[in-house]
Amino acid sequence: MVRARKSRQLPGLCFSRASNGGDVLANVDGRLVSARRYRDIIRALMADQGGADQCSESRKQLVRRFAAAAVLAEQLEARLAYGDEIDITAHALLASTLVRIAQCIGIDRSAKNTTPSLREYLAAKTTEIEEVVK
Repeated sequence: MVRARKSRQLPGLCFSRASNGGDVLANVDGRLVSARRYRDIIRALMADQGGADQCSESRKQLVRRFAAAAVLAEQLEARLAYGDEIDITAHALLASTLVRIAQCIGIDRSAKNTTPSLREYLAAKTTEIEEVVK
């Protein structure tokens, strides 16, 4: 007789490794050149959006789709640079897809708000003055 094991985690608190930031994609070796490039593009785009904490899940998904299409386009362009023939229709479709996704994401950089609150500013000034007095 096989018994089902009870989960030790609370219901609703189980997330995938991708959601927790542990994996780029499930069952993909993160050391692969394409996986590293994919991750780099995602990081850059998230920084442009003001950080992952400022993005909705749907925006994060669009960023992931953009990164995947960008990696594919770069691979096609590398083949072209090596002198290989590429499917220009596939490349044009990827370029068009990238433009459409970029328009949805927003191509303008959003600066992260680093302005301290009044309380934080006054606390920092107080500490600064106390250090000068000592």
